[in-house]
Formats: sequence, structure tokens, C-alpha cells
Amino acid sequence: MLSPNSFAAPLNGKCSSESDTKKVMNVGGGADEISLSGQRVAEVLAAAVHVVVVGDVVLDEWISGGCDRLCREGPAPVLDVTSRTVAAGAAANTAANLAALGAGTSIVTAVGADGAGERLLAVLGQHGVDCRHVLRLPTATTPTKSRVLSDGRLLVRIDEGAPQRAVPEVELLERLRAAVTGQRCDAVLVCDYGLSVVSPALRAEIARLRPRIGLLAVDAHDLRPWSSACPDVVLPNAAEAAALLGVRAAQEDSGRAAQFDQRRRELLDVTGATTAVVTLDRDGAIVLSGDEPIHQTWARPAPNEHAAGAGDTFAAASTIAAAAGLSWPAAAEIGQLAADVVTHRPGTAVCTQAELLQRLSGQDERVVGIDELVETVAQHRRLGHRIVFTNGCFDVLHRGHVAYLNEAKSIGDVLIVAVNDDASVRALKGADRPVNPVADRAAVLAAISCIDYVTVFGGDTPADVIRALQPDIYVKGGDYRPEMLSETAIVRSYGGQVRMLSYVPDRSTSTLIKRIRSQREPAVAARNVGTDPAGYGTG
Repeated sequence: MLSPNSFAAPLNGKCSSESDTKKVMNVGGGADEISLSGQRVAEVLAAAVHVVVVGDVVLDEWISGGCDRLCREGPAPVLDVTSRTVAAGAAANTAANLAALGAGTSIVTAVGADGAGERLLAVLGQHGVDCRHVLRLPTATTPTKSRVLSDGRLLVRIDEGAPQRAVPEVELLERLRAAVTGQRCDAVLVCDYGLSVVSPALRAEIARLRPRIGLLAVDAHDLRPWSSACPDVVLPNAAEAAALLGVRAAQEDSGRAAQFDQRRRELLDVTGATTAVVTLDRDGAIVLSGDEPIHQTWARPAPNEHAAGAGDTFAAASTIAAAAGLSWPAAAEIGQLAADVVTHRPGTAVCTQAELLQRLSGQDERVVGIDELVETVAQHRRLGHRIVFTNGCFDVLHRGHVAYLNEAKSIGDVLIVAVNDDASVRALKGADRPVNPVADRAAVLAAISCIDYVTVFGGDTPADVIRALQPDIYVKGGDYRPEMLSETAIVRSYGGQVRMLSYVPDRSTSTLIKRIRSQREPAVAARNVGTDPAGYGTG
């Protein structure tokens, strides 16, 4: 299911066009956009984009209770039911999440004219989804998935309702055209699970309507047939992406990410997409766009029982963000935040605007003092987690930082970033630095999903922090060598490793600040003849 700066790489074959090139150029975004503020996310949600969801729907039922005995008829548990709830599933869950996040939402689908179909439409109506374009089929049954849980643990799932094999194509295409052309359409999000709503004729109609669709995102079990529609983004999970490439998905997160990164061109070619966002379950998601570095989000661990529908939430939130103009790396970060909300609740859940903003504000919990961090690291060690540590000024975050931090996270379980306080930055970089105060720098770092904890230190080196935490791996960028670092001896003294990671050339904070100043200087000088331009650095 459900990647950094602007690029002008050629598009894949038949999908190339001037309008497509503009879309590709808009995929880019600075690293500052990937590290999202609550205000920026609030602006994205306030944009109130309109999304049309097309695809297969399911009614999810959750039957919960307690189980403390076996029945006399056989060795089967007896469940004393305490509650029954229903929720929108599949494409209907995606639509419910879109509406809960503030998007205008319409859905094009088909349901049976049965009790399950009526309950599903009622749930969608409660969420504010426009169901005027839903077909009701008298001879069909609405697919239902009933999950039976004992004390929160899944016992069995019961699937009912055969796929509607005779969806009236002509009428469904009329509903699709009305949904796309009869109102504002910032995005179409396709949820094609092979249950029968999506046909070759419907795919062809979406391709014909492409000029009227601001953003086309496709989440499908089989993405090959969608290549002719030239999606802006496809959202396979790891198993689906591996099947498209004809390979078996690697078992380790870092292995899977590398596997798909190495074959990204093939993945984009076979799907006809500009961007592919591949979800890796509990390991987050990776974003692949053109020749740009891979971008990875990182999920908060959650029980498997709470994972139902999380992919739908991810797709909904990231589509809203991309339709509102954010880059796909930034959109994926928003999608991950929303998915983290629902995976920490039972059942098929939706993420609201308020919950997403609250989750984002919770990133401040990642900024911790040394004493608290020592105890936190001890807890992680008791769980067998590998601790990775790095440090720096991180004054103006850029693409090189993001690539480096994601690589650091991939070699361990917990990533800690120590950031220089303002006094130490001035001592290292000069009187006009830092551009951003330490509170802002720490908050920006804490909002990047690959970072688990941020702490602040003073002095030229983080030697005291390293002695206190004793990380398993100390990493620095590839422009360093171990023998250049005074910290190397400390790390090796307790048996730790020192690693130099990849270096992104022509990406440094000092170079970026010089370029900004050089671009601003002539304009400011023209407006302020005779004034001292020394204050440019803090602008």
C-alpha cells in the first residue's frame, strides 16, 4: 500500500506528457517539509481537498467478549459476548478516514440491497461520506468480515458474502463520471481488491477522465492493469510489490527496503506510476520517486490485532497531504502518523483531525534530558534493542541529513540524536550561527519518524553523553573517518562500534546558508543602500 527534492528525470514511457512532468517536479520537497510542524499539518487539513474513492467495500463486524471455559460438545472455547460493533471496511474505511480528516469525500462502489449493505451505508453516512454514487444491487450480498475476540485477542475471522459478479457496468461508469466531473475533484483514490467493482471498463474510464483528476492514487492487489492510467502514485504492500517484481520479499526491514530501492525503476515501469509508496507493516513505509534517495517512515510498534484497516488510514491521510501540495515524503510522514493513531486502538478505526494533531504534538515527548534517557536506554536494552547514536548541529535540515538519519535507523532498533546547544554551535560555526535556536532544532528532529529520542548537549563533543548511554553503534556521516573522531576511543573502550555512513555530496548546512545569503544579498542591498547586511544569517 502506501518518497525528496525536485527532479527532472524522464518519466516511464507512455505516461510522459507536459502535465505529467509538472506533477513529477512537484513531487519534491525540502527536508524541512518532511519534518512537519503542527501548524503545517493543520494548514494541510484546512485545505479541505475533495477526494473521490472508487473500489470494493466490506462491512467489518467485531464481536468481543470473555472466554473462560470449553463447550461440552468438543474442545472449543465458549465466548460470552459483551459487545458487537460494525465499521466500514476496505474502500469504505478509506472513505471514512478521509472524511474524518476533513476531506470532502465521495465514494463510487456497489453494495447488496441487504442488511449488511444498509448498515455499511449508515456507517458511511455517520462519517459524512457522500454515498449518492453507490449502486445498490438487489441480487447481491454485501461482503462482511466478522472478527471474534476474547479479551482483545483474535479467535477467528468469519467471511460472508460472495463478490458481486454482475455489477451493471454502464450504470457504474455513469456514477463515476458524475462523481469526478460534477464537482471539484482534487484526487481519485482507487481501492481495487479484486471483488468485482473495478473492471477493465472502469479502469479505461478513469484513464479517459485523467485530465479532470488532480491526483490519481491507486491501491490495488494487482497494479499491472493500472499502468495505462498513469497513476501519480501506487501504494502496494511489500508482498504485492514483490509479486509485481516476480521475487520473494526479503524478511528483514532493511533488506526489503534495499530490495525495492534497487528495483524501483522496474516497479515504476510496470505500474506506470511516478511514485511508489510501499508499506512494510510494522516497519513503516518507503517512498520511491524517480532517482531521488529512498525515504522511509517508521511505525510505532502495535499488536497485530490492532492492524486491521491501518493501511486504509495511511492511504487516506497521505493522499490528502499530497493533494494539498505536499511532497510524497512529507505526505507519507502524515500517513504514518495517522496509521499510528489507529493501530493503538482496537477494531477498525478512523483517525480524526484532532487525533492526528494530538499525535503530532506528542512528538515533543521524544526530546528528553540525559538522566531520563539513561533509564530509557536501560529499558530498551532489557528488551534486547540495539541502540544507535549520532550527533550534530542540525541547524538547517536538508536532504543529506534525512538520508543519513534514515540509514542510521536502519542498522539498529533505537536511534538517538544528540544536538548541540546554541553556545556550542556558536563556538563551532561562528557568531552568526545557529540560524535556528536549539528548541526549534530539537523539535524539528523529533518530528522525523526515524528518530526515537533527541537530547541536547553542550561542549565541542558528545563525549559525556556517550559515556552515560554507551550506545551499541556510534555513527557519523561519510565525510568523517573514525580516527578523526575523539569519541571513537570512548566507544571502543566499552565494546561499541563506530560506523561511517553514506555521504550525500553537495549537501551541507554551511553551503545551503551561503547560497541563501548570496541570493538574498543583492535584493536586500538594493532596498537598504548604506545599511549593514550582517543580519542576513538569522533571516
